[in-house]
Amino acid sequence: MRNLFKSCFLKSSKYYSLLLFLCFFVVSFQNCSDEPVSTLPISDSDNDGIEDSLDNCAFISNPNQEDSDNDGIGDVCELDSDNDGIIDDYDNCRFISNPNQEDDDNDGFGNVCDNSDSTVALAYCENGFADIFPCNDYDLMAWIPLSTFGATAGNDCWGWTDSTTGKEYALMGTNSNTSFVDITDTENPIYLGKLPTASVNSSWRDIKIYNNYAFIIADNAGNHGMQVFNLTRLRNVSNPPETFNSDGNYSGFGSAHNIVINESTGYAYIVGTTKSGPFTGTTLFINIQDPSNPIYEGNFQLGGYSHDAQVVIYNGPDTDYTGREIFIGSNENTVMIADVTDKANPTIIRTVNYSNTGYTHQGWLTADMKYFILGDEVDELSFGNNTRTVIFDFTDLDNPSYSFDYLGPTLAIDHNGYVNNNTFYLANYRAGVRIIDITQIGNKSMTEIGYFDSYPENNNAAFDGVWSVFPFFKSGNIIISDINRGLFVIRKSGS
Repeated sequence: MRNLFKSCFLKSSKYYSLLLFLCFFVVSFQNCSDEPVSTLPISDSDNDGIEDSLDNCAFISNPNQEDSDNDGIGDVCELDSDNDGIIDDYDNCRFISNPNQEDDDNDGFGNVCDNSDSTVALAYCENGFADIFPCNDYDLMAWIPLSTFGATAGNDCWGWTDSTTGKEYALMGTNSNTSFVDITDTENPIYLGKLPTASVNSSWRDIKIYNNYAFIIADNAGNHGMQVFNLTRLRNVSNPPETFNSDGNYSGFGSAHNIVINESTGYAYIVGTTKSGPFTGTTLFINIQDPSNPIYEGNFQLGGYSHDAQVVIYNGPDTDYTGREIFIGSNENTVMIADVTDKANPTIIRTVNYSNTGYTHQGWLTADMKYFILGDEVDELSFGNNTRTVIFDFTDLDNPSYSFDYLGPTLAIDHNGYVNNNTFYLANYRAGVRIIDITQIGNKSMTEIGYFDSYPENNNAAFDGVWSVFPFFKSGNIIISDINRGLFVIRKSGS
């Protein structure tokens, strides 16, 4: 239409008057027609009238697009949690007001945040609280603040049990490093040290383990690649905390959002590679069977950008795929099921969609592989619903289907979730970790049976609080990585 009017007003044409008449006739005819005018859908996640692709803060309403520092990020997205005039990303103490940013020892932590206490010890869940933290049937075993790790923000976590000694270790990702804590004696956890980032600081770090080695990637972190760290070194730390060097660094890619490891096969899947880089967001296949010598074996372009994934040797109800290596990708706006047994020829089995899609973030199979439990990260912001978990029926991998939605009790955003036996452990940002019984998932029912909330301020839909949870220690210890407050160890009351 714009080009039509442009043609109409080309005054250099000797037929200007005739063209003008014809143009208005055509426009009038089009407007009077009964035919609907088709338009492309416009995504406006925060309903503020600004299209997402043009919005400087796509998930928080800001119709006036205020951007005081002209950095392309709207003011409402640059949080200032303590209201001291310093944006969180630059504040050396995000939750205690310190407008002058005093830091006498130049350690990156404001004086008001430098706390000599490295841990907070046991606090039972009584009358709805463990220390200052809301809870239900889960005790606080230990809490180690970010300042102990030399960091200002937390992200991912994972756990390692030393099969030789039986000791349990928490691996905590932060914006500047990966930190290692011996949590075998939860009343006396030992901060053993940190492995600094391979390039620059990043808000996104991800950690997985294979054969006593940790593999660590980071997003938006330049040439970070994949760090390789021999965890058996943690047995012999004589003078903690140490600053470690990595045992290797795979440099076949730069940034990536997540790493997925199938411990049954010894393959690492690098997902969410940089969209603008050489791999354009594709998934990479890395053979780590010899952990000190990772080998690139191809990539998966057909699947597009996978934000996160789970990869398993399949032994579920669909016998067509028994023994195959199955990749389930959370691909931003769809769930993708693929067969990646043959790394030279991965194939998509099926993709499955669902309604009110915000951002298809991460999911996990039930123990019998019959159901897939998905978290959509921004539907709470986009649609105003309570925490929503989407359940799919994967009885037939060629024809997966939506089963039902589970709605939590708060407005908080969901993040990572993991299944251990018949329990689903959901990292729920400001609502903490929610523990959900999935025994009746086949009857389209899930029931919350406990929680521990490391963000006591509120349960609003915002990106604070719990990033991830690791519920797989045999001892019953559960580790929580909190963006704002560090590492928590909790355990079911009475266990």
